[in-house]
Amino acid sequence: MGTDFGQLNKQIIACHKCPRLVAWREEVARTKRRAYQDWDYWGKPVPGFGDPKARVLVVGLAPGAHGSNRTGRQFTGDASGQFLYPALYRAGFASQPNAASRDDGLILRDMYITASVRCAPPDNKPTSEELNNCQPFLERELEIIKPKVIVVLGRIAFERIVRIYFQTTTDHKPQAAVHRPSFMVFSHGALYKLNTDWLLCSYHPSQQNTSTGKLTVKMFDAIWSKARELIHDKTSSAG
Repeated sequence: MGTDFGQLNKQIIACHKCPRLVAWREEVARTKRRAYQDWDYWGKPVPGFGDPKARVLVVGLAPGAHGSNRTGRQFTGDASGQFLYPALYRAGFASQPNAASRDDGLILRDMYITASVRCAPPDNKPTSEELNNCQPFLERELEIIKPKVIVVLGRIAFERIVRIYFQTTTDHKPQAAVHRPSFMVFSHGALYKLNTDWLLCSYHPSQQNTSTGKLTVKMFDAIWSKARELIHDKTSSAG
């Protein structure tokens, strides 16, 4: 991991800006789920993970209470990750289809995975203030990576990236007014040009979406195929 990421991730892990999230993540880590009583929960903000030279940046919502909040790695140890990583493996972005812990040997190729909020929120619902508190971390990741393709998993991640790109001030204040182009709406498979970057939208691989068929394996595979196409094809156009 590059020095820039090393410093940033130390800042992320040490963050205590959101009292509600600090209390919740630590309570979950203390009480645990019965199936994970033998685990030493991470219980801290979860940093990004992956290839520091990635051309694809994946932005999710937040750590799962008994997933990333337990393992300390994005999308690891819960149902969302069990749907995500096999897809990334099939697309050639991940070295293996399973993600169980930080030391399971998983390597991401040309991809970095992060989240809109770094602490597990109650009911998976961060507040606007909590999203704003975390936004500078996401902005810094964008500055370091300079991705060619940003894949957002879910509407909240979409709104956060749009806010970063279209806020009316240049001083990185999350509370700045946002003027999003009217044609930019979230839908699965939607593709937009952001300066020199592509923004590709997908439904979140939550258990609710995958168990109901709102997001299928075929639909998800198409997202990663498109992401790979975009990093290699300079002539691709938004649709």
